[in-house]
Amino acid sequence: MASMTVAQMVELFVKPDAPIHVAAFDGSSFGDADAPVTLEIKSSRAIYYLVNAPGELGLARAYLQGDIDSPQLVPGDPYRLFGDLVAVKPYLRAPNPAQLAHAVASVASHGIRLPEPPAIEGPGRLHRLTEGLLPHSKAGDAATVSYHYDQSNDFYALFLGPSMTYTCAVFDSPDTSLEAAQKAKLDLILDKLALKPGDRLLDIGCGWGSMEIEAAKRGVKVLGVTLSEEQVEWAQRWIREEGLEDLAEVRLMDYRDVPEGDFDAICSIGMMEHVGHKHYPSYFKEIYDKLKPGAMLLNHQITRCDSHQGKKAGQFIDRYIFPDGELSSPAEIEMVIQDTGFEVINQENLRQHYALTLHRWNENLVAHWDEAVKLVGSPKARLWGLYMAGCAYNFEMNNIQVHQFLAVKPQDNGTDTYPLRPWWPRH
Repeated sequence: MASMTVAQMVELFVKPDAPIHVAAFDGSSFGDADAPVTLEIKSSRAIYYLVNAPGELGLARAYLQGDIDSPQLVPGDPYRLFGDLVAVKPYLRAPNPAQLAHAVASVASHGIRLPEPPAIEGPGRLHRLTEGLLPHSKAGDAATVSYHYDQSNDFYALFLGPSMTYTCAVFDSPDTSLEAAQKAKLDLILDKLALKPGDRLLDIGCGWGSMEIEAAKRGVKVLGVTLSEEQVEWAQRWIREEGLEDLAEVRLMDYRDVPEGDFDAICSIGMMEHVGHKHYPSYFKEIYDKLKPGAMLLNHQITRCDSHQGKKAGQFIDRYIFPDGELSSPAEIEMVIQDTGFEVINQENLRQHYALTLHRWNENLVAHWDEAVKLVGSPKARLWGLYMAGCAYNFEMNNIQVHQFLAVKPQDNGTDTYPLRPWWPRH
């Protein structure tokens, strides 16, 4: 039986009238050359990646190594390509067993190869377990947070901008600057918590310290904790430069090891994605115990749209972005908060705001692309462009959301004594 060309293999999975053109390294091509999008398969390594890891992981490996590309692709912001590829989905089909066997035999006829994954790929779940890194244990959390955040502060600054805030901003309009929108998000949280000068705030997963700066400027005594050494170094320097050492502190510490208690408020902004659904009860219990009666919790996290979706992210996210990351529905999260003993008094969905935030980050990455590649290399720069554009697309399609939950710890005489919240309505 004759060996198949790459184009013939593509035709097993994609109908001939699909709006895509594929040009392969072996000289074969599939589809109309005038199609909206062209994919270039530049190396046989791409085929071996896909054979060894069919689906998103194999595709990601080939893309990050430059083995799959497109003339329509802007690597710092491949958002438009997502829409073009989604348009191809209705044209996908499954080959029959004989066709699939022929394709595999064609690949094998050139030799059995197991190409090394990109150097930036992290270990899989099984490998992490063999090293004793249990999901959401203290050691496991420290390792996974370090993998994600201990990259290069200078690299993050290229796309996050001066605010160094790696969570959803809040925009008054699409024309609002990213820095103004990030300050609006921090102000919104502080306003919801109704903190006064002299009050004590614990910020769990504090990032590079933007909340600490804003809270301290209001006279709030704030403690931030993170498991990232790079973030601690940046935050501590920022606090010193602002002259806020008497009010703001950032520690390299697991939130479970914070010895202080009786806080007037606790915020968790973009940290819950690392906690794991099964650990929500112990997480919120830890927070509950660290708060004064009548004190407030603001929990801000990415969510699934409904409880029927799986909690775990796919292989791509697990290997390259958030090892052991999990997402739950807003209903599931609110139920655990309530069951812990809190009264949830406000829930807000900021989905559209996160899509716009991600577009701004992608724009910044494009503007600083050469510098990004110089700092972290092409594969990692391509990874972040791909990840952020993919997230923007999924927020816009309402595949994922982001919610803020505001809750109060009841006092002995109930919860009627907390002040009315003056925060402004969202658009």
